[in-house]
Amino acid sequence: MKILKKLPGIKFDPVLTAAWILAVISAFFVKPSAEYLGYIDWRSLGILWSLMVIIHGFRENSIFEKIAEILLKKVKCGWQLAAVLIFMCFFGSMLITNDVALITFVPFAMMILHSCKRDDMMIMVVVLQTIAANLGSMFTPIGNPQNLYIYGLTGMKITEFAETMLPYTALAAVMLCVSLISLPDKNKEIAVGDDFQLVKGFGSVKQIVIYMILFIMALLTVLRVIPWFVLTIAVLIVVAGMDYKIVLQADYILLLTFIGFFIFTGNMGRITEIKTFLQSVVSNREFLVSVITSQFISNVPATLMLSDFANDYKELLAGVNVGGLGTLIASMASLISYKAYTAENKEKSGKYFLLFTVMNLLFLAVMLLMHFVL
Repeated sequence: MKILKKLPGIKFDPVLTAAWILAVISAFFVKPSAEYLGYIDWRSLGILWSLMVIIHGFRENSIFEKIAEILLKKVKCGWQLAAVLIFMCFFGSMLITNDVALITFVPFAMMILHSCKRDDMMIMVVVLQTIAANLGSMFTPIGNPQNLYIYGLTGMKITEFAETMLPYTALAAVMLCVSLISLPDKNKEIAVGDDFQLVKGFGSVKQIVIYMILFIMALLTVLRVIPWFVLTIAVLIVVAGMDYKIVLQADYILLLTFIGFFIFTGNMGRITEIKTFLQSVVSNREFLVSVITSQFISNVPATLMLSDFANDYKELLAGVNVGGLGTLIASMASLISYKAYTAENKEKSGKYFLLFTVMNLLFLAVMLLMHFVL
């Protein structure tokens, strides 16, 4: 128990709890055995854990803050400031995941907008940052956990993955640009200032170089050039040697949630009647079923639950990513922004929720239209 208390990622979580309740219930129908170990996609978990640690290492050395600082010094008016804040999440999420993009850039956006006396733009900017992170992350295998899992499960080529998600990503970028029109006083001049600083400077140059090497190794592992266990061992030894606290900052809730769902779906796949029923429901409806399922349990659990019963993985891939739009829990990353904003503006939580829902449903409707028309 003492060890668990030291891990920031271990605490009560409803999705984690649900995953393990389902896993335990399923164990009454399929007797626990060594076959359970075969359910778990160790490769995906190893790569995901490694990326979490590496990205936390970058954050500790202020990499993302300095990049943001350089970009923000270029802005001259409200819409330019908003565009930088929003598209940092859009493009950043492709490499550092949607969760980390929001954890990193939403608090900075709120601070900058407040210091520039542009609080009137804050709700719209944070909402669009959230949408940008959820949609930008869908373009790469490492942008979010469901992509990493499906990419590893299917063995598809990186070009095939990019071709599948490019139309949705391009449409998202266009919609985000159009959304800037809705900003209040968007042409009003704004001055961030040449002396503006988010942080005093970069962290250790030595550590940055080491994390960069590990990140390149992670990319090569995703592309199946390096075995996953080589990456995982290298990250554990190197990072623990530099700063063991970084190792403890990985999202262990997510990793444990994955394992719980792996056990549940693995057992369901061994019960013939249930497997046949779920396949009949999901088959040839992967996109729509995954979008709908994501609205209620979020897109990562939806991916794990549906993947064993899907035939068209490209449709599933598109569906769980587009399914991150909609409700507040459709993508658990959206809760990061909601909590960050409402913690500072409790009286406006209702207004935020309303605008978030309206904008998400609008983006979702356009994505669905493109999918079914084209």
